[in-house]
Amino acid sequence: MTSSTYAIAIGSNRRGRHGGPVAEVRAAIATLAGVHAVAPIMASAPLGPSLRRYANTVVLLDSDLSPLELLAQLKAIERGFGRRRGRRWGSRVIDLDIVLWSGGSWYGRGLCVPHVAFRDRDFVLRPLCRIAPAWRDPVGGRTIRQLHQLVDRARPRD
Repeated sequence: MTSSTYAIAIGSNRRGRHGGPVAEVRAAIATLAGVHAVAPIMASAPLGPSLRRYANTVVLLDSDLSPLELLAQLKAIERGFGRRRGRRWGSRVIDLDIVLWSGGSWYGRGLCVPHVAFRDRDFVLRPLCRIAPAWRDPVGGRTIRQLHQLVDRARPRD
């Protein structure tokens, strides 16, 4: 397989062996091979029942792995950080998700790329817009900048 570029969303809202959520995100980035762009770490409100705020970022990395092989590697990193399967949207030490792949779309058992919910998530689009604003969604054709603008306009203001 030839080298592909992946956008990986990284989030944490629980203290782990590396420290608080920001430290966990930084430690996760350090475990990834082929990283060539890192968005600033940003705070975001939780989804679902969790009450703890998240530290989120997105990285771009190059890899010769297929999407399924990379997913297996990301899940192994999560387990190494102490992540256990549990309640959806619950607190977690680390969360690593494949958001986009330069190969376009991938649909298989346990993996859908692009990530099914990334178009609606400011905590993914905002950092991704900092490092890959012109990357196009292979499904809808909009750029990350355009998708972020749509989500930003729809967000309630205080």
